Amino acid sequence: MSRIKVGRSIVASTIERLQAGGRVGHERAVLWLSSGTDRIDEVYEPRQRTRADQFYFDRQSMQMLFAYLREKRLRVLAQVHSHPGRAFHSDADDEWAIVRHAGALSLVLPRFAQEATVDNFLSLAATYVLSTRNDWEETPGATLLEVC
Repeated sequence: MSRIKVGRSIVASTIERLQAGGRVGHERAVLWLSSGTDRIDEVYEPRQRTRADQFYFDRQSMQMLFAYLREKRLRVLAQVHSHPGRAFHSDADDEWAIVRHAGALSLVLPRFAQEATVDNFLSLAATYVLSTRNDWEETPGATLLEVC
């Protein structure tokens, strides 16, 4: 399997949005969208309710996302979110993940992404891939993604 290409501007925008949540002490999430399977085309930030240890997309936010995906002919390849402390996939992350197809990615940045840069993004993020058994398996981000 070849790595998914993600542009530096996509990573920078992702970090900026997650850090904005962190500045008020809240988790935040974004979705990486693609028209195919080999590159990320854009960052999408759903309307969400957030707090220090949670983000939540309500039904209307999900409806808006699905309408946008249909209109633009895109799909969600990854979700990226921040945690207040260490980066790991919590039980809530497992249960409430937006992406649910085998091969989907979920990236978690520690400390509200405040230390993240484009250059350290892949090493800082805990990266998980959804297996065909519906388990989130931690995998080094650099084996799945290429920042270019």
